[in-house]
Amino acid sequence: MRADFDIVTDRTNNLVKVKLSGFFTVKDVARFSIAYRDALRHVANHGHVTLADIRDMAIQAQEIVAAFSDFMASPAIRSRKLAFVCGSTLARLQAQRLTARDNVQFFQSALLAETWLLE
Repeated sequence: MRADFDIVTDRTNNLVKVKLSGFFTVKDVARFSIAYRDALRHVANHGHVTLADIRDMAIQAQEIVAAFSDFMASPAIRSRKLAFVCGSTLARLQAQRLTARDNVQFFQSALLAETWLLE
C-alpha cells in the first residue's frame, strides 16, 4: 500500500487540511514534512489550525510513528488546534501517541472536526 498525501490550505480560515493514506516510510515522512512546511506559506504560520484525515492510512511501524511525532513536535509547524479524523479505534490510539499536548481532538467525521477547529 503506497503512501500518499494531499495538503490543501484555506487562507480565509487559516486552515490546513491534510489527507494521508497508505503505509509510510521514513522517506515518505520527510517528503510530507517538506510539503507541509511549504503549505504553511499559504496561511498565517502562527495560529493556523490543522485537520488531519487519516481514515485511509494504514497502521504504521513504530519508527514511522516516531518520525511523525518528531515532525509534529517542531514549534515551527505547530498548529493552534489539531483535529484527527480516524476510521478505527486502533488508528486513533496510534494517532494519540503522536502528540501529548492541549488542543488536539479525535473525530470520526471530517465535518465535526472542521467545525471544532473553526470554533
